[in-house]
Amino acid sequence: MPRSRSSKNSFKRRDFIQVGLGALGGIGLSDILKLRSQAATAKGKNANDIRCILVWLDGGPSHYETFDPKPDAPKEIRGEFKSIKTKTPGVHFSEMMPKLAQASDKLSIVRSIAHKQNNHGAGNHYMMTGRPTPVPVGCGAYVTFHPSFGSVVSSHRGMTQGLPPYISTPRITRSGGPNFLGAQHAPFIISSNPNNKGFKVRDVSIPSVVGDDRAGSRKELRQSLDQLKRINDSIAEDPAVGFDEFYTQGFDLITSQKAQAAFDIEKEPEKVRETYGRNDFGQRLLLARRLTEVGVPFITVSYGGWDDHTKIFEKYKKNKAARLDQGLSALINDLHQRGTLDNTLVIALGEFGRTPKINKDAGRDHWSFAMSVLMAGAGIPGGQIVGATDSKGYYASESIYTPEDFAATIYTKMGIDPGEILHDTANRPIQLVDHGHPIKELFA
Repeated sequence: MPRSRSSKNSFKRRDFIQVGLGALGGIGLSDILKLRSQAATAKGKNANDIRCILVWLDGGPSHYETFDPKPDAPKEIRGEFKSIKTKTPGVHFSEMMPKLAQASDKLSIVRSIAHKQNNHGAGNHYMMTGRPTPVPVGCGAYVTFHPSFGSVVSSHRGMTQGLPPYISTPRITRSGGPNFLGAQHAPFIISSNPNNKGFKVRDVSIPSVVGDDRAGSRKELRQSLDQLKRINDSIAEDPAVGFDEFYTQGFDLITSQKAQAAFDIEKEPEKVRETYGRNDFGQRLLLARRLTEVGVPFITVSYGGWDDHTKIFEKYKKNKAARLDQGLSALINDLHQRGTLDNTLVIALGEFGRTPKINKDAGRDHWSFAMSVLMAGAGIPGGQIVGATDSKGYYASESIYTPEDFAATIYTKMGIDPGEILHDTANRPIQLVDHGHPIKELFA
């Protein structure tokens, strides 16, 4: 199977024409080049130094109960929760997000991303790749018709010092795979719970059957590495990828001192661990911070359970919203205090928002026409609301952006040309992001 290829000369004549026409109604070529330059040099940081922690809220969180409350709407729309003031004058969040409200000066909320993929499979694919699905995709589908953000970053950055370029925890998202980029750009999965005592990452330790005195020999290690489940699984999933590539990755990973140290979350002070929340989600965010600090460029932290068709207020009152609020605010504040927020892009989103009207089961259904996306770090201005929905939260109504624009923003921040031309396994050219432009408000 031929491998995918990419062309760095991505602005062909067709692209110049499209960008030129697009400038009549919005961002133009000079603006795109300027944004790339700003992303690459934000506060002295090179774009190739930017790392990303993407928090995937699987199921689709409600914009009403998080970052876009509508206190003046009728009760059947506004729901049970009040809106609260944030640290940013004139900006209100739901009362379920008090810690993030106090961290609002360090983040931006985009309230006006909208699309028409109103089921989980298609919505997930659109928001995780920047491209709609070419065929109908059901709610239970796990497919990637286009490479995910993490896999594209992996293809550009590659492994350094034994560290995987793309990690996903505790599982791969529905559309988090590499598609035609190849299995070598699939995420390294950390499924175990970092909140458990004695936490270990599967296949990231030298097998016990190999003594320390033999660990430095690739020939001695190979027989034991052959048995690593992760390597065997990967080969079974994509036999076109040679064993030697996975063997090399496996060897480099388990012999990397940086990887061993980063995964050892128990070295974190207990006070820090408690700040994030002593639960699986909070500790996964802390682990993600540790991994970005040693050079892992892209990490997805999946937090499911947001498909609230029933009893939404009851569920938010339990620990789900509180864990999100505590963990995410702790991550942003921690990165800021450590001086690493400037080179770490933090994103939190799901596949869509929720319906304006509360249904008969006290829940909200799928609604892709309005959603809120949290973004922080990597030069993104803090204390900012981008766009708006109408007075009742039905539709994005100001500065409306698409998933393509969202994707172009991520790639530009990461130093990747969103207009880059990829080639699939049949050598057909495919533009990385089609008709998307960076969200200019997110560039200082």
